[in-house]
This record gives sequence, structure tokens and C-alpha cells, in this order.
Amino acid sequence: MRDPRALISTEELAAMLGQPQLRLFDCTTTLEPPPPGSEQPYLPVAGRRGFEEAHIPGADFLDLQGEFSATGTELRFMMPAVAVLETAIGRHGVGAGTRVVLYSIGSMMWATRFWWMLKSLGFDAAAVLDGGFDKWKAEGRPLETGAAKAYLSSTFTARPRSGYFSDRRRVEAAIGRPMTAIINALGPQFHQGLEPSRYGRPGRIPGSVNVPAASLLAADKGFTTLADAASKFTAQGVSKDKSIICYCGGGISATLDLFMLYQLGYDNLSLYDGSLGEWAKDPSLPLETG
Repeated sequence: MRDPRALISTEELAAMLGQPQLRLFDCTTTLEPPPPGSEQPYLPVAGRRGFEEAHIPGADFLDLQGEFSATGTELRFMMPAVAVLETAIGRHGVGAGTRVVLYSIGSMMWATRFWWMLKSLGFDAAAVLDGGFDKWKAEGRPLETGAAKAYLSSTFTARPRSGYFSDRRRVEAAIGRPMTAIINALGPQFHQGLEPSRYGRPGRIPGSVNVPAASLLAADKGFTTLADAASKFTAQGVSKDKSIICYCGGGISATLDLFMLYQLGYDNLSLYDGSLGEWAKDPSLPLETG
């Protein structure tokens, strides 16, 4: 594993609770059905209600769409300006010398999304809780209820790294290039266009291969082994000499693929932030099915 500190077990987190440098965050968002007639694929709802019902002791809450996404666009969860992120992250007490642990409910994808964002900003002291809140709760570990007890604000200084996010132009230019691998993290039925897509036209970006994010998870909702993940990427022709762009529906579940690729030692990794939420709605952009 390239960076063992980027993945933390429930046992390790339990031993850290209460340490002054720890910044522990629930990152959960739920995707609710949109109202009739809406062109939006879903309504993102911050997971505050679930957080207040039960969370890991000492945790704060991060609202991805409300605090950490671009405004002025119909697309959800798009990366905002660096200055906006610096303010939001600092407001939650993250700065030099802090150790961040991220978790979410139901799927680790919300935690890996924040991990990828922080990596892109040059912050390397963040970890994803392996198995998330579900594993923590299943093990009978301690819980709290009530509103978040916010950390004291801090100063977060970003050191942005280029290439972590791709726009549609970069994806268009990558189609057909032999030294680029475009990976779809959605399930095979959506990759093949066999089921209707809530994002618009069904199908996949031409030439993309399929490594479903769900296939990288174990029964306890933690990550599968590195060997198993490596075999899945290799089987799709994804090699370490290629530039890699991952996408999904809204730029969230693809970060599970990116987390594992990073831990496997892949370089030149990028997330297509708009993903099919942008691509499938634009009839000028090609899609494949079958």
C-alpha cells in the first residue's frame, strides 16, 4: 500500500479518539428522488439527520453540496474555487498539524471524495475509515447523538496539485488515445446502457472500461484486498504507464476507484468531475452502449 496512513481501521480510530490533533468528520450525503418534472437526477441532502441520531464520538459534520461544492451550476458536487475551499476547510478546524479522519454511512464514497479533494489541495494527513460508520456500528463501538460539536476554526493553506480533476474537454481529447485509460465506476448494467440512466442518455464514454466501485468493496463495506483490486484493473487493461481518468454519475463513487489506484501505486490519476451528469445530457458528446 502506497500510503498506509490514508486508510485507518476502526481499531486504530478507537485508540485515537480524544487526541487534540484529531479532526474526525462524517461526510455523508443522501441522494433523494427529485420532484416530478425535474431534470435533476437526484436531490442531494446533507446527512445531518442521521448524524444527529448517531455518530462516532467527537465527530463534526461536513456538508459536501452545501459547503464544499461550486455554486452557479446545475451540476452537483463540482469543485469550487480554491479560496472557497480554504475558507470552508479552515472553518472546520483543519490546518497544519491536524490529522483528519473521514467516514460516511452506507458507502465510503463520500469519504473518499473528500480525501481526493484534500489530496488535490496538497493536504496529505487525511485518512478514510475502512468500512465507515457501518463497520464501526456493527462492531458495537461507542456512539454519540446530537448536533456536531464544531472544532475551533483554523487556517488552511492550500497547495493545489494539477491534474487531479478533468473537465469534458480533457475527456474528449483522451478518447481513443492508447496511453490513456478512461474508467467507468458505475455498475455493468449502466456501463452497457442496459438500464435507463437518471443522468440522461444511457451508455458510457466511448472506449471506457468498467471497474465498478462496488466491486472494490468487501462484505464488511471496507475495501477489498490490494491483490483483488489490482487484478480487476489489470483485467480491464489498466496499466501503470497510462494516464487514467475515472468517472461515474456525479464524481463521487469514482473516487473509490481512484483511492485504490493510488494505493496500488498508479500515477497520473484524474477524476472527471462532471461525469455522466454533464456528459449524458449533452447530445453533442458521444456515448456507447452494448
